[in-house]
Amino acid sequence: GAPEVSHLPMHLHVDGQGGWTLRAHMARANPQWRHLQARPQALVTFLGPNAYLSPTVYPDRERVPSWNYLAVHCRVQARLIAADDIAGKDALLKALIGDYEPAYATQWRSLDAAWQQRMLAGIVAFELDVQSWQCAIKLNRHRPESHTALHAHYAGGNADEQALAGWMRTLGLADASGQAPG
Repeated sequence: GAPEVSHLPMHLHVDGQGGWTLRAHMARANPQWRHLQARPQALVTFLGPNAYLSPTVYPDRERVPSWNYLAVHCRVQARLIAADDIAGKDALLKALIGDYEPAYATQWRSLDAAWQQRMLAGIVAFELDVQSWQCAIKLNRHRPESHTALHAHYAGGNADEQALAGWMRTLGLADASGQAPG
């Protein structure tokens, strides 16, 4: 009864009417595809930059640590691509290769056709029609007195922290100098 999670690369397809479809595959040995088949409604999440929030950024001392993040949550309707739809699965793989490693396309095309067929038989491909989506952003917006210190901390940090500092600027929580708008 507990939710199951698979971390998968996905290809976003946008149709002519602005509808979004996420395309992906998993190993046939992964039982989760059977869950999609039996109950095709699912939640897909994408986690963007995220980082620790130290209580030291607050001017007062009575605070606790937290976590800041950006994420997108998509409610989807799943549709399996038929096991014998070799062309559909191959198109999906080529789209994913194009998204994630275009240079590999030459190698994939050069592989023996029988070997490619065996690899395609070992996956379950599917499409996830996005029914709704929501952004989830936690950047300490309710505490403007801490924005300058938080931005300075994130701007000098790792890649995720620097990305959060950029989002703070984009969302108007800090200006280009890192100061909270005034």
